[in-house]
Amino acid sequence: MIRAERAADGEYRTVTIDRPEARNALTPDSLDALERAVVEADEPVVLLRGAGSAFCAGADLGVVESLDDPAAFAGHGQRVADAIESADAVVIAAVDGAARGGGVELALACDLRVATPEATFAETGVSFGLFGAWGGTARLPRVVGEGVALDIACSARVVDAEEARRMGLVSRVVSDPSTVAREVADNDPEALSAVKRLVRAGARGAETAPDEREAFARLHGEQFGE
Repeated sequence: MIRAERAADGEYRTVTIDRPEARNALTPDSLDALERAVVEADEPVVLLRGAGSAFCAGADLGVVESLDDPAAFAGHGQRVADAIESADAVVIAAVDGAARGGGVELALACDLRVATPEATFAETGVSFGLFGAWGGTARLPRVVGEGVALDIACSARVVDAEEARRMGLVSRVVSDPSTVAREVADNDPEALSAVKRLVRAGARGAETAPDEREAFARLHGEQFGE
């Protein structure tokens, strides 16, 4: 259900949610497999994508309907999203087709989000009496702002790729997301890891200046032998 493959040039890893018959909906087991595939990557860049015509439909509704402990399931998804966000690799969500509910939250946990022209996004939970609980209520407003986040979360409307780019939900609309993975991977892996960590911390209001100085000095020493 989760496939991990190294690109032919070896520069990045592709992780594919491979359940196209269910629009790549996630079960507890596939959440765990997804976490392992991303966190254990040796490559400096991970490209996360879905098989078939969807990126990810979110949680498997059959699983959701039969939950004995809904809070534990929400916590499970939150843990996986947090692990993706804090992974050593730069993780790029390649949204080609539909991202719905937890699929949007999964993309939000990634460092970069790129879309093909066919991509669409929607937080549909409120239409059937739920909402995304894998960290999306915190990540979505950080990415697009509170007003736009509430619009998306409360309307359940579908956002196309160009609107997603304009609101900052994705950074680019491209025909082939692997070109972005190669572009990012064609850089120094230590510098990529440092920049990811510092930007992530700064976006949350942390004081990063001392860590920034330390990381710059360390990388300078590695590059110039001082």
